[in-house]
Amino acid sequence: MIEVNSLRKGTTFTVENELYKVLDYTHNKTGRGGATIRVKVRNLRSSATMEKTFTGGERVQDIALDHDEVQYMYNDGDTYYFMNTETYEQPGIAKAMIEDIIPYLTENMLVKISSYNDEPLDIEIPITVDLKVVHAEPGFAGDTAQGATKPVTVTTGLVVQTPLFVNIGDTIRIDTRTGQYQTRV
Repeated sequence: MIEVNSLRKGTTFTVENELYKVLDYTHNKTGRGGATIRVKVRNLRSSATMEKTFTGGERVQDIALDHDEVQYMYNDGDTYYFMNTETYEQPGIAKAMIEDIIPYLTENMLVKISSYNDEPLDIEIPITVDLKVVHAEPGFAGDTAQGATKPVTVTTGLVVQTPLFVNIGDTIRIDTRTGQYQTRV
């Protein structure tokens, strides 16, 4: 058990058999009375994001997650399969759980899976990925009314705004946190 004053970004805890990960933390101390701790959390099982409020001195059960490095193998539509690089086990993860990272997944990509009691809960992908451009409209010099960018499609189907000089066949680096173009590789 830990006090709610100890909660910080990235901390995982359980309340009423639900697993939560802290996304944001604020501590408010009024002139009189106790402190109020507000945390923005994500339910690790349902992926729902919510805010929780605690009073100073409350306690929650902290948990330790297991972290394994796995390699993305393939998907069969609704389930994505990964291979543990140490044990060679192949856990399957539901598409709904990882929908926000699917546009960045490529075969053989190494990612980290967080699990609790052998139940996969969260996947952490690299901050940047390099993807090949498969479709790009031609960029015309002087066409700067829209900030000199154009949409391109990469191998995973993701559409990204890039500078005019990016062409089909180029490999570009994309920030997975924002989905934005960083550089041509």
